[in-house]
Amino acid sequence: MSDCRPIGVFDSGVGGLTVFGELSKILPSEQIIYLGDTLRCPYGDRSVETIKKFSVEITKFLLAHDVKMIVAACNTVSAAALDSVKENAGEIPVIGVVEPGCRAAAQSSSSKKIGVIGTRATIGAGAYGKGIRKINPEIIVYEKACPLLVHLVEEGEVDSRITDEVLKKYLSELLDLGIDSLVLGCTHYPLLYNAVVRCAGKNVSVINGAKLAAEETKKILEENELLGGKRAEEDIIFATDITPQFERLASAFLMGAKKNIRETKL
Repeated sequence: MSDCRPIGVFDSGVGGLTVFGELSKILPSEQIIYLGDTLRCPYGDRSVETIKKFSVEITKFLLAHDVKMIVAACNTVSAAALDSVKENAGEIPVIGVVEPGCRAAAQSSSSKKIGVIGTRATIGAGAYGKGIRKINPEIIVYEKACPLLVHLVEEGEVDSRITDEVLKKYLSELLDLGIDSLVLGCTHYPLLYNAVVRCAGKNVSVINGAKLAAEETKKILEENELLGGKRAEEDIIFATDITPQFERLASAFLMGAKKNIRETKL
């Protein structure tokens, strides 16, 4: 038996398209409906109450499109408002990107010293530290807010000398503390993966939360017998404000793949 309803994925902007891309790879028969709240992006410097309000509005939007599962492909939402999404989603499964990253980091670290980089809101919520220590209380987690990285990605500076210099500045403190695993705590950051690996060095495992969230989604769909059979409709990318920059970034995040992009209001 198959369930051809779409998977709902959302983010404050384009960063969650890294999760969208990973889902497309491992679940090619599934339709995905994505919403990027580009009009109100970024969420990283918003209050927790505002993040919760926006997340509930997006949840209701996705439910109106009859999704069978919701992926909060935004570390800020996952850290600050995932409970609000779950409360409003009813019976359908909901996951964020924090928990899969916590599990992978805890498993990968032999020194029991893990670094996390993300937006101010994600780091301020301390969700990764709490999640990793819940798995293993002996692990020490060092969290670092890196507000410039999202802007560098959105300006197309994913593999440049400027980005390397900024990363070196952000990562130097964490590396000096002896971390052996580094969690990319923002869905923009997978586009910086090569630069992060280059700056972190070969002795540090870099954890890509987008790929882990996609794998977790597949597992949950299998366990709940929600996998689709044949794709019913094409994927749709909704945005609350479609700008030339959004279209350029969407193309970059999806490696140039053409998608049905539509503007919407919440």
